Amino acid sequence: MDAADFSAVLSEVRRFVRERVVPLEAEIDEKDEMPAEIREAARKMGLFGFALPEEYGGLGLSMHEEAQLMFELGYTTPSLRSMFGTNNGIAGHVLMVGGTEEQKADWLPRIASGEVLASFALTEPEAGSDPSTLTTRAHPDGDDWVINGAKRYITNAPLADVFMVFARTDPDAPRTRGISTFLVPAGTPGLTVAPKDHKMGQFGAWTADVFFDDVRVPASALVGGEAGLNRGFGTAMGCIAHGRVHISALCVGMAERLVDESVEYARTRRQSGKLIGSFQLVQGLIADSMTDYYAGRATVLEAARAFDAGTDTKIGPSCTKYFASEMVWRVADRAVQVHGGAGYMRGVAVERFYRDARLFRIYEGTSQIQQVIIAKALLGEAARG
Repeated sequence: MDAADFSAVLSEVRRFVRERVVPLEAEIDEKDEMPAEIREAARKMGLFGFALPEEYGGLGLSMHEEAQLMFELGYTTPSLRSMFGTNNGIAGHVLMVGGTEEQKADWLPRIASGEVLASFALTEPEAGSDPSTLTTRAHPDGDDWVINGAKRYITNAPLADVFMVFARTDPDAPRTRGISTFLVPAGTPGLTVAPKDHKMGQFGAWTADVFFDDVRVPASALVGGEAGLNRGFGTAMGCIAHGRVHISALCVGMAERLVDESVEYARTRRQSGKLIGSFQLVQGLIADSMTDYYAGRATVLEAARAFDAGTDTKIGPSCTKYFASEMVWRVADRAVQVHGGAGYMRGVAVERFYRDARLFRIYEGTSQIQQVIIAKALLGEAARG
């Protein structure tokens, strides 16, 4: 995107986040629902397709540009980003990376406009950070495929119009080589979405289990057509690597907000007749958080540049996801500490962000999985003993 146009997009999103969404954060958390007017405003701004190609109606942002946009969106409740994150990220990228031209032309314009909400159905009760062990199966039956299995913690499942479903199509192949992806519209007979999960935080972002009981889809639902058969795992890993940089940038945006909340509180709160900002131990907490935020921002931008260049699409995303998710957790913990007892009270922003931040260390691969990926990539055969 032209630099001037991109700057205008960032400015518009920043105003939208800080003037319209931030004042509604407590309401979103309390009601566990994103207001319809915010959803519609996001559609009109093109936020449902910022990472999708321009030829399909998206903004076509690079990873480096997307990271900067996430810095702005991360400043408020993560449920805002979650509303359109799967369209741009792991679900939309399934079609970008692995779809046929017909599938892209049919689905991507509607996904980019927000007409269709897409969901990424990979995680299962016994296949989370290691999706190669998934047990959902699809078998051919005439000209159709029949899918059976269950998925867990699927983002936007209660609202989704279409699911990108990963299923084992060759049970005899090695774990990572017999998985395919299917486009399954909501409402397909046999597809059931459970009631939404009641989570610790990130209220307003809905997840739920999804069940497939003899769900029948046509051959055209196989992502990539015949060429995509048994190639779903590679597609998923490519989408998740992109998602790790995306989530890392979101963590940086939240860290910036937490630093701002801490600074403002320390500037105005008095204890023992003094502003608490005059206490050196409080200053130390804020200095550490600002340093963490500064390092996280630099790490994400470097990982995004390498991702765009194609020079690092594995170690970099894992390093930045590992660092940024752990970083924002430390910053959130310090923010509560700066606020003292007030930081433990519902209705105070840092208490809400403390709950929200905890999830970042789990999804898109836990911190421990990132450690394993990084170490194995560096050590090669030595990591296998």
